[in-house]
Amino acid sequence: MKLAFVYWGYENAGSMLDLRGYARVAREMGHEMTVYGPPNPAFALDYSRHLDGIDALVFVFEWTTALQFGDRLDWARLLDAVPHQRRVVIDCDGAYNDPMEFGGDYNHRTAEASRQWIAVCDSISDKVFQPTHRPRRPNVRPFLFHIYDPTWEAPLTFADKEFSMIYVGHTKFRWRGMSKVLRAIERVRDRVGRVALVGEGWAKPEDWMEQEEHRPRFYVDRDYLKKVGAEALPAVPYPLVAETINKGVFNPVVYRPLFEHLGLVTCRTFETPAAGTIPLFLLERDYVVEIYGEDATQLMLDEEGAHEKIVDVLERPEHYAEIVMAIRKEFRRRHSPEARLRELAGLIEE
Repeated sequence: MKLAFVYWGYENAGSMLDLRGYARVAREMGHEMTVYGPPNPAFALDYSRHLDGIDALVFVFEWTTALQFGDRLDWARLLDAVPHQRRVVIDCDGAYNDPMEFGGDYNHRTAEASRQWIAVCDSISDKVFQPTHRPRRPNVRPFLFHIYDPTWEAPLTFADKEFSMIYVGHTKFRWRGMSKVLRAIERVRDRVGRVALVGEGWAKPEDWMEQEEHRPRFYVDRDYLKKVGAEALPAVPYPLVAETINKGVFNPVVYRPLFEHLGLVTCRTFETPAAGTIPLFLLERDYVVEIYGEDATQLMLDEEGAHEKIVDVLERPEHYAEIVMAIRKEFRRRHSPEARLRELAGLIEE
């Protein structure tokens, strides 16, 4: 099968690493794969606007989605390339829903914006999927999309870590969860080494983040970061994400509140256990059990005992590494890029 993914790339965020995994195994499984768009060496993917001979189009929609590098003929090219039934929409951010808000996070500000986006997706395909086990709309089906790639795995060794904690990700709707981690660290600050937050917006807001409509989404209390001694570092290109995560003994797994509410998985769901670090989850227990297994509840940070858990992880990382190894074993089986691509090919052929 000759596949084209439609995904608007971003050098230091989004699902680029997932697409690299799909591209690698597509070749091994006898498929051809491109990503639609103008070539960009920084993306390290086969971006192309050529659609000759394409068997199926897979539209991956998340916050990066915009035809910012295209022209007005892009939609015409895409929709003319393959018939309606050979197109798939993967809604990674829960935008294909009625307007909803949770924990200050939201998918649409108005009902009209929701209706317009749903109409766009419906015009593309009847096959709409979301990376959750429980989509809200009856015509949406689960497809987790994001992958666990065993080639990302790093040894779980902890003697020479640069940081006690590191977090890699931008600031969009993250302060609610991250502030809980930092307050736990503050209670035991003398027993925790360097702490770093890596990504856009932690050190200072980007100019566009200061616009009135964006400011609440990207809020960070930078005075508090200084108070607790958390280092705010610039974003890294996506091929360096796992390497950067690996610099910390533990990494908090923090979702946007809306994503947690919808039970979505993200690229970080799978990247963090693959890195040589201990993931600590600020997620609902039922979700942790469903995705990571019962033993992974030992990696949860609860409100009362989070500071004690952090100290224990720093003092006994090898104990918690056994839990991570068990997660990796299961993820290799269930969430490998080969497993995902086989499932996707079957959905296309339905």
